[in-house]
Amino acid sequence: MSGGIRVDNLENRLVKLVLKGDQRAFAEIVELYKDKLFHLAYRMLSNRHEAEDVVQETFLRVFRNMEKYDPNQKFSTWIYRIATNLCIDRLRRKKPSYSLDAELNDQEGSDGYAMLPSDDRTPESEALLSETQTLIREAIDSLPAKYKSVMVLRYLQDLSLQEISDVTGMPVTTIKTRVHRGRDFLRKKLEYKL
Repeated sequence: MSGGIRVDNLENRLVKLVLKGDQRAFAEIVELYKDKLFHLAYRMLSNRHEAEDVVQETFLRVFRNMEKYDPNQKFSTWIYRIATNLCIDRLRRKKPSYSLDAELNDQEGSDGYAMLPSDDRTPESEALLSETQTLIREAIDSLPAKYKSVMVLRYLQDLSLQEISDVTGMPVTTIKTRVHRGRDFLRKKLEYKL
């Protein structure tokens, strides 16, 4: 547990320095988070360029809104919230939004879930992923945005239900439901292919 405490202390120190106008402290925050945020955005958007855009936009917003950060919450929660919301905005612009809860009950098939376009896959990057990983990633790609964000935060970023609740502003009960439904959706999708 001490690792987490150390990181929190480091973040708090850096945030205080940034608020005083210390550019180097902001550069350290970028170093601490750029890879984590890129992985989060890439898992949600499946597009390297868009993921890089989201990372840049996240840091821009953090820099602009630093004085709005509430030091009583974890800095990581705040920065994840900004990045997750930017990803969800992009996903919503890509495809029509569905009434997802109704849809999960109405259709057992997967017709309602268009695959998200992924325009930057190369033979090399595909070869690196085993067939199973590719199928799982495609299944996660095809999740509707509100389930996708929860599943990515839970299983790929390893956040607890409470942390996801903090990031998204949704009650833990809603998160539990979405994780459960997201898992059901993935299981149905993967049953046909594995």
